[in-house]
Amino acid sequence: MNYLWAFVVGGAICVVGQLLIDYTSLTPARILTGYVVSGVILSAVGLYKPLVDLAGAGASVPLLGFGHLLAQGVRQAVDMCGIPGIFTGGLTAAAGGIAASILFGLLAALIGKSKDQN
Repeated sequence: MNYLWAFVVGGAICVVGQLLIDYTSLTPARILTGYVVSGVILSAVGLYKPLVDLAGAGASVPLLGFGHLLAQGVRQAVDMCGIPGIFTGGLTAAAGGIAASILFGLLAALIGKSKDQN
C-alpha cells in the first residue's frame, strides 16, 4: 500500500506541474521556485508532515519535499541555537542532498560528452 500512495501522491504533484507548464505562461524556473516555496509554506502550517507520513518518498522526493526539508531544518536550528538558526538551519538540513547533487553532476559531466546545441 505504501508504494501505491507514493505513486499517487508523487504523480499528482507531477501532474500539477505539467498542467502549470501546459496551461499557464509561467516559466519552468518560476514553477520550480513555486514548488519549493509551497513546500515551505505547507510545512510551516503543519500540512505537509502528514502527507509525508502517508506517501513517504512520493511526497519527500519532489521539490515540495525540498521546501519541507528546508523548513524543518530551520525549525530545528532555531530551537537549538535561536535566531542564528534562521540562517543556518536550511543549509545544514539540506547539505547532504546538495553535496550529492553536485557530486553526481560532476560525475555525469566527466563521463558524458557535451555537444553543441545548435
